[in-house]
Amino acid sequence: MAALTVGPGVIRETVRLAALEVPGVLRVGRGGPGWRAWLGGAPVRIRIRDNRVHVTLWVVARPRQRLVALSAQVRAATGAAVERLLGMELGGVTVLVDGVGD
Repeated sequence: MAALTVGPGVIRETVRLAALEVPGVLRVGRGGPGWRAWLGGAPVRIRIRDNRVHVTLWVVARPRQRLVALSAQVRAATGAAVERLLGMELGGVTVLVDGVGD
């Protein structure tokens, strides 16, 4: 039986799309001026340690969102995507709300 390998780019895109499905997420990325995104790097970071996926992602919330609840929903959605869609073990998800946009 052949082994299936999932590349980091596939994991990043799956996480990004799962986060965008959460109502209240305006975009996956950093808030503020554009140079911050350039200096800060990719808005989705993936580490694989001991066959577990560790995710860190930055989101910008829509106005009037409860940020703690929003980050919990994003954490749940992205974690479920990694486990169910990709069939990988989740090590953890860190969600950083980096702004509120219009």
